[in-house]
Amino acid sequence: MASTLTQEATTTVTPSNPRGIPNAPFVDKVEDYVTSRADVEPTLRRFQEMIAKYQFMEQNLQRRVAGLKDKLPDIRKTLDTVQFLKLRKVDSEPIETTFELNDTLYAKAEIPHTEEVYLWLGANVMLSYPVDEAETLLDSKLQTAKQSLSNCEEDLDFLREQITTMEVAVARVYNWDVVQKRKDKEDEKEKGDGKGKGPKGSSGS
Repeated sequence: MASTLTQEATTTVTPSNPRGIPNAPFVDKVEDYVTSRADVEPTLRRFQEMIAKYQFMEQNLQRRVAGLKDKLPDIRKTLDTVQFLKLRKVDSEPIETTFELNDTLYAKAEIPHTEEVYLWLGANVMLSYPVDEAETLLDSKLQTAKQSLSNCEEDLDFLREQITTMEVAVARVYNWDVVQKRKDKEDEKEKGDGKGKGPKGSSGS
């Protein structure tokens, strides 16, 4: 019961980064985590599980970063287009341009002065917005995506640090176990040598 409460208390006070990813424990003294060789395997298993969790989060963040990096240029391009349309005057000549129908098919079009644009919102949904509102919406999406990318990249650096910390912890526990094994063998050898030597006696003629 006491160990359970200790674990819960430890979980409660574990520091984390701004997105709630917990800090890895820094193993300065192995004896704080391992009191006997019987504790080595469970401790190593727990540390390996923590490494696996950090690596899982790292993989998810890497995919998210890749998605954001693909998304940002599209948002910028759409925002630039909306801002360009906003600057055009009522009596401006129509603009001849091409627009993408699919990955390999484009069509020509003439764009007159407009006060309204249509934006894809995802899930096959498109809505009409006044140009000013579209600009505000796209600028907000761009800033949000930039902040998300910055947070993800910061979290990736943090996760790599935690993985390295846990790998060092694993190495320290493993090395501690090696030293203990060596000591145990030396103790057994000394005991064996002590048993092999009988009490000194006097030799008779």
